[in-house]
Amino acid sequence: METTAHTAAEAAHLDRPRTRRAFGKVKILVAAYGALGAAVLITVAILAITEQTATSFMWGRSAGVLASAAVTYWLTVLASRGARWAYLRVRVISIVMPIAIIGVDMIPGICPAWFAMMQAACALAIAAAAFIVNGSGLRAAFPKAR
Repeated sequence: METTAHTAAEAAHLDRPRTRRAFGKVKILVAAYGALGAAVLITVAILAITEQTATSFMWGRSAGVLASAAVTYWLTVLASRGARWAYLRVRVISIVMPIAIIGVDMIPGICPAWFAMMQAACALAIAAAAFIVNGSGLRAAFPKAR
């Protein structure tokens, strides 16, 4: 089990301006992912209130994206403070979520086109974060344990 104690060398990587900037960009992209997810959920709620079509799939999917954004942001903050386990989870989430969002939304008839487009915007935000999180700069800040 990994501890939260870090060596001076690991802390030095996290204090580098390049690393801080990278985490700042990732936080912004994950926040955008969450804001877009919230916009989708609010749109679904408005449709339901105005008695238009809002399926259980749309409710569940938009709530799930918003929840994953909240968890991803929390993990990103922990990773920016040096938690390697959180960093590894952000790496995985940032790769898996865009694939899952786009893959499911491409199933014919599962959701309206507007919903798929809004979800695709969410996927683009988290995919952009994936490029930064999985880049060499942040990977160097979290060397593998020996």
